[in-house]
Amino acid sequence: MTTSAFPPAKFQSFDEKSDPSQVAPRLAALRQAMKAAGVDYFLVPRADAHRGESVPASEARLAYLTGFTGSAGLALVGTKDAHLFVDSRYTLQAPAQTDAALVNVHEVASLAIDAKDYVKKDSIVAYDPWLHTPGEVRDLTEKLKGHAKVVAHDNLIDVVWDDRPAPPAGQIEILGHNRAGKSAADKIADLQKTLSDDGADAVVFTLPESICWLFNIRGRDVPNTPFVLGFAVVPKKGEPTLFLDPAKVTPELENALDGIAEIEPAKKLTKTLEKLGKNGKAVLVDPASAPIAIADTLRDAGAQLIEKRDPVLLPKSRKNEAELAGMREAHKLDGVALAKFLHWFDSEAPKGELTEIGIVTALEAFRREEESCVDASFDTISGAGPNGAIVHYRVSTKTDRRLNAGEIMLVDSGAQYLSGTTDITRTLFTGSATAEQKDRYTRVLKGMIAISMARFPRGTSGAQIDVLARQFLWADGVSYSHGTGHGVGAYLGVHEGPVGISSRYTLPIEVGNVLSNEPGYYKAGEYGIRIENLIVVKESDFAGFLEFETLTLAPIDKRLIDLSLLTDAERAWLNAFHQQIWAEIGPRVTGDVKAWLEEAIAAI
Repeated sequence: MTTSAFPPAKFQSFDEKSDPSQVAPRLAALRQAMKAAGVDYFLVPRADAHRGESVPASEARLAYLTGFTGSAGLALVGTKDAHLFVDSRYTLQAPAQTDAALVNVHEVASLAIDAKDYVKKDSIVAYDPWLHTPGEVRDLTEKLKGHAKVVAHDNLIDVVWDDRPAPPAGQIEILGHNRAGKSAADKIADLQKTLSDDGADAVVFTLPESICWLFNIRGRDVPNTPFVLGFAVVPKKGEPTLFLDPAKVTPELENALDGIAEIEPAKKLTKTLEKLGKNGKAVLVDPASAPIAIADTLRDAGAQLIEKRDPVLLPKSRKNEAELAGMREAHKLDGVALAKFLHWFDSEAPKGELTEIGIVTALEAFRREEESCVDASFDTISGAGPNGAIVHYRVSTKTDRRLNAGEIMLVDSGAQYLSGTTDITRTLFTGSATAEQKDRYTRVLKGMIAISMARFPRGTSGAQIDVLARQFLWADGVSYSHGTGHGVGAYLGVHEGPVGISSRYTLPIEVGNVLSNEPGYYKAGEYGIRIENLIVVKESDFAGFLEFETLTLAPIDKRLIDLSLLTDAERAWLNAFHQQIWAEIGPRVTGDVKAWLEEAIAAI
């Protein structure tokens, strides 16, 4: 067992960490700064320059200003009004965390808002060019054309944020070949060939997952994901440059990258970009993720911009054998923790004393018995009864609910082990299910099994197979609003592009892709159902075809199944899946947990 040299991350916090009383003075201070700068509106996104799902405390500007702590949002602050735009996940959370008398909360399907509805004519709308992409700024400018002027400006939140935390300077971990499976030098050589094929002299990387994968490093700069925050420039020929906070750079890192990459302070990035421009270089920049500040600096200095998707995303999504071995080991470790947790749940739930927070805390404790578990891969979704119908529900001390007897419990969780990343959802029960609940649960299960059993020709996309998971719900006139599956990183981000299973994923699925498989059903105000395993794409025995291998090793609750709805093939799949769990996890548990597991995986 490999253990970490880093201190373990803290347990999930259930405090919403918001104080609506602070919104008024902070808005007033920002408006004073806006007046001094001569701007009428200022945009405050949740994102930082690296576009991560988590941001460090020093970059949490939206939370500082509005109190809203969700993972996606955008504020538009005017001299007399303020608007906070969130998606359907945060319709309840956002108004509760902010001062709703001063901030108008709007639920929108996309954060690419129609700004003309909120901006007065002939006004000036300012934004921080390090926090918005070229695509976002183009969209905003087009929508406000002839109505308002859009300008880049220094961040005005930073001007008024007196107690702003210091930037993260977490330790950097270097992955050995047994975990990375391919040297950084070889990855860089492959990338440089791609650059040559694209006609690019260099590429600028801003996404931490791309940088971490390319240089075989991991860090602790943000919660839940082992990211190192920084930038990188990789030329078509010669050594790349990695731009980091000097506080993160150790002799071990310098030795590991000696002869592979140069390391420079992050503040030198702009000069490097200007040099590329002055030399007339063609530079690849991802318009969907890179800050517009990078694109503008290059263009203004004379560079030719090549706007294309980050060239690391696809090769990173194709896990090699070492990465897959690590993912399989992580799921075995997670399977042990889940067996202990599910046994505990079955013992405690009938007592009627469990709460959503108590369930999360117990699950984390079981996972942390394994020393190589360094963090949760995301904040656990723990929804009892009607809270389970809120697809991306996050329990807090204000919303914590007791699980009553006879209610459905939805638990969506994951962990970061040194060997890999996990993500699993199980729908649990404490009594006698209704016919409707069993019907919906079984239709969700049938969809999950359909994806698991799918065999498809090479070149098939996730958009094409998404219907396999939905067909049984559609047959009864119901569906679910989220995607069926997302990509998952190898000891990286639990949500990873650019491949997945939903209508928006049009790229072909490839060997080595690790995806989630998570259909669901949600009855507002009553219950939610979701069943999720992680799967990996592999070659089929039929030439030119691909299929899936299931990585997750935790039982599926059979008490909610309407057996009359399962086909013989589906029963056979479920029995084989449960037997695999017994073979892999059975020898790793003992006593009452082992006895519980043997019953949980018994054939149907």
